[in-house]
Amino acid sequence: MPHPTDTDRDRLIIPALGPFYQRVAQPLAFVALRIAVGLTLAVEGWPKIAAPLAQVGFVEGIGFHPGWVWSPVLAALQFFGGILIAIGLFTRAAALANGVMLAVTLWFHFAHPYGETFLTSAGIDALKAGGDLFTPPAIARLADGGKAFLETVQTKAEQASLFWAGATFLFAAFGGGWLSLDQRLRKVF
Repeated sequence: MPHPTDTDRDRLIIPALGPFYQRVAQPLAFVALRIAVGLTLAVEGWPKIAAPLAQVGFVEGIGFHPGWVWSPVLAALQFFGGILIAIGLFTRAAALANGVMLAVTLWFHFAHPYGETFLTSAGIDALKAGGDLFTPPAIARLADGGKAFLETVQTKAEQASLFWAGATFLFAAFGGGWLSLDQRLRKVF
């Protein structure tokens, strides 16, 4: 079976581009995605590193006990794992661990949706009454009690979790690839 990045020159409209795709474009795209995924995980993980016990209630609420252990562990996994993925060191292990964490995040978004609305009937009445409590864009977004806005937020949360989980599982399967520190190691995961 051919490797997923093999380029069949016979199928290319411009066969002369085959070596460019295989030697430059595909490796650089892989590196760019690895760095983007890793740095995004690290940036998202930094506030959790700064306050490692801030997620105790949340992680216990989804079944990870004791929260005082899991909250800092997950913070470190996301932040330091993101850095490892970005530089391509122990990529498979860091990506697999983050992929599992992100799969749990995806499950959470499906199992605990944001809800129908976040304004009560009284809130909608206050919105319609106007005044200087709401900006015109807020009035437009919340006129239905926030239903359309929350549907958008829910969809984006699900799609983002799916994308990030998929990307980390890709690196768990294929490793760090080109320009990774893993390439300098004698053995890799």
